[in-house]
Amino acid sequence: MSPFQDEPRFLAAVDAVFAAIEEALDVPGSDLDLDCARHGPVLEITFEDHSRVILNAQAPLHEIWLASRAGGRHFRCAEDGTWSDTRSAETLEAALSSALSAHAGESVVIPPLRLP
Repeated sequence: MSPFQDEPRFLAAVDAVFAAIEEALDVPGSDLDLDCARHGPVLEITFEDHSRVILNAQAPLHEIWLASRAGGRHFRCAEDGTWSDTRSAETLEAALSSALSAHAGESVVIPPLRLP
């Protein structure tokens, strides 16, 4: 069951999650070479080698989809505000950290992504 009562609330939550991800990746003095760009409900993270990790809000399903070299994953928000994989229960931040690390060739850690 989704904690969102309507699409605007879901999209506002996704906007907050995407902003938290962008903030986590904007580390002063970091050697991490990537660019973040938003296109509507899509956050595209592009690396120096032009590879991408893409997060896409699926409003009708109230899910965030993650696409990377490792494949695609779907995440749904639980009542407690955590985003978990619909198949494995892995958190969005753990899966995203793994995907970003694989693309970057170095450790990238995204802090917990929870709704307020």
